[in-house]
Amino acid sequence: MILLDSLDRQLISLLRADGRAPISRLAEALKVSRATVQARLDRLIQSGAILGFTVRAEARRAGEGVRAITLIEVSGASTSAVIRALRGLPEITALHTTNGAWDLVAEVHAESLADLDRILREMRTVEGVLNSETSILLRSVQ
Repeated sequence: MILLDSLDRQLISLLRADGRAPISRLAEALKVSRATVQARLDRLIQSGAILGFTVRAEARRAGEGVRAITLIEVSGASTSAVIRALRGLPEITALHTTNGAWDLVAEVHAESLADLDRILREMRTVEGVLNSETSILLRSVQ
């Protein structure tokens, strides 16, 4: 296990915001040399602190579509397989493990109620999903 210092954490934070950021831009933001960023990045990848890079889809504009939270119960030790399957649904914008009666919490963004219905059906057909409960988010309050 690698110990992360402040520079490592800042680099990971920048990469979470933009996993395709050029080394030169990361170096500028961190106020270090490109060689330092490259060495840190190589070490973080080699150690497993960074597992890979991913695509972030365009965020939906506020007020468009239907947003929902789905609580998911998973059978036995199938959580990892269920997570892998659910990550394949682009409408799931975030997926969290949790404690209590539910095993996972999915944040879902659908284009319409019909689209949400389709997504929920797909989620329920994933092998290992025992039960789910969905709440539609009506509006955000400050």
